[in-house]
Amino acid sequence: MRISSVCRLLLSCLSLVVALVMSVPSRAADAPTQGTVKKLDLGDDVSLEVLYIPPGKFMMGSTPEEKAWATGREGGATPGTERESYEGKMPRPMQVKDGFWMGRTEVSVGQFKRFVAETGYVTDAEKPGGETQVFDPEWKMPAEGPPHPWISVKDKSWKDPNFGFPLRDSYPVVCVSWYDGRAFCKWLTERERKAGRLPEGLEYRLPTEAEWAYACRGGSKESHYFWWGNDLRDGEGRLNISAVDFLPGRNKIWPLANANWSDGFAFVSPVDFYGEKGRNGFGLADMCGGVWEIVLDDFDPTGGHEELYVVEQNPRPVCRGGNYYDVPGNARCAVRLGLKGPAYSDSRDGFRICLGVPRR
Repeated sequence: MRISSVCRLLLSCLSLVVALVMSVPSRAADAPTQGTVKKLDLGDDVSLEVLYIPPGKFMMGSTPEEKAWATGREGGATPGTERESYEGKMPRPMQVKDGFWMGRTEVSVGQFKRFVAETGYVTDAEKPGGETQVFDPEWKMPAEGPPHPWISVKDKSWKDPNFGFPLRDSYPVVCVSWYDGRAFCKWLTERERKAGRLPEGLEYRLPTEAEWAYACRGGSKESHYFWWGNDLRDGEGRLNISAVDFLPGRNKIWPLANANWSDGFAFVSPVDFYGEKGRNGFGLADMCGGVWEIVLDDFDPTGGHEELYVVEQNPRPVCRGGNYYDVPGNARCAVRLGLKGPAYSDSRDGFRICLGVPRR
């Protein structure tokens, strides 16, 4: 009897311990893994996907060989300028120490429209005295390049970027500034916090340049030209850049070095249009080409930084990734430019959100 009683007592205690253990969530089990998807409900049947990217190491910048290819016949970038020097002299090993979530795509017109509908926000281009860079439909192709068919106007904005064809909700939003991107992220942070869906210690914001560069390479620790490798031919069906596509209402293509295939669009393409083939190793779409993506850092012409880089005087936000008008050499992982200022906007520029620890 005593043995049976002891056994029953032990079994009862064991059951209690198991129940207690099962009731306490496991940190390891709850921690997101690479590729975990979080779908945000923005209301009015509009959603936004972010994917988890774990901490990791990568190479920032490009080699002299890559720069030479970019300005060569296939790359098509203008030789003799300082643009490629912005990538740094050589690739540098860097590390992203904190995991973060990043938008699968650039923020779309439809998603930005929800933000404006809820807040009444007015972008920098729409404010009194505001202006934005757009394509000039009266532009005449010059006999010699490089052509620059862009003009600054006061009557265009994200609502009408002067593409010359109807705007779709599925296009990436353009003609938005660094300030506009930050305002969208602030709205999303407040919205998710109010709904009780914002993870503790995190906020929605623009990615740092290091986070963007790491995310763009899709987990590769090597310094490839593009996220899939060095061969431009493997980019067919993966990205939207200057290619064999006719300008709207014309019978000629861009008079630049073009990818020797049609990507389906002379101008902007819908986000994630290329599906699985257009996504890198982290599952992110449109990281090369499409539209330039504005990031959190200020521009340092000597190269990117592992930690957030901020200047006090004359800040110029960094943009990364190239755009639909760019030649292949200007749409590589390492390409980086500085905008004219935080209020500047352009019909080739958009942004992608990040969910991570506060940075600025």
